[in-house]
Order: sequence, then C-alpha cells, then structure tokens
Amino acid sequence: QVQLVESGGCSVQAGGSLRLSCAVYGYDYSNYCMAWFRQAPGKEREGIALINHDGSTRYAASVKGRFTISRDTVKNTLFLQMNTLKPEDTATYYCAGSGREFCGYSDMHTWGKGILVTISS
Repeated sequence: QVQLVESGGCSVQAGGSLRLSCAVYGYDYSNYCMAWFRQAPGKEREGIALINHDGSTRYAASVKGRFTISRDTVKNTLFLQMNTLKPEDTATYYCAGSGREFCGYSDMHTWGKGILVTISS
C-alpha cells in the first residue's frame, strides 16, 4: 500500500523557516512528478510547489522566492523548504504524487494526510 507521510510541521514566528518532509512508502516516486499543496482555514486546497521527474519546478505566486521544493530520490522523500514565513502561510500542508513524469496540480492521485503549520505574527 502506498503511503505519503508528512513531517516537520509546527508553530513558528513570522520571518522564520521550516522544512517539511514527505516520506514515501510502498512506491518509487523518484521518476514521477510530485507536489505540495496547502489548505488554509476556510479556504480551498491550493497547489503551491511542484517538481517534475527531471527536477524542473513550478511555484504558486504566493510562495515563489520563499519556498523551495526538492527531492531525495535515493531516500524517496520530498521536501519543502519554507523561508520568510508569513501568518498567511498558516495552513495544513499536504504532499501528493502523480503517475506522470511531467504533471499539473490536477494530476495527483496519492495524498498524504497533511500536517499543520502555524505562523504567528
């Protein structure tokens, strides 16, 4: 059974940094596109960072320049480095995987359960 397990979420002050990890079990996603999403209270879930099999990335405007998505193909783990955090970054963060080498945010078929990140002002 495929499992995506997020870790690294916690509460930090605005301006701080966090690194989220997403460990993948039961499936080798190293050759496929993966992404990070988030859902803030009262809002819809949105895609914020995506990485294709060749390492090319895409970011939402709200996080571009502050967040970096990366992966360790040996450890089958996805990362999200988040810098210069803002209160509006408060959300539950999800990692997701697709079955495609190049994908869009709508192509995900496997999801983690999510992890809460809280940014205080």
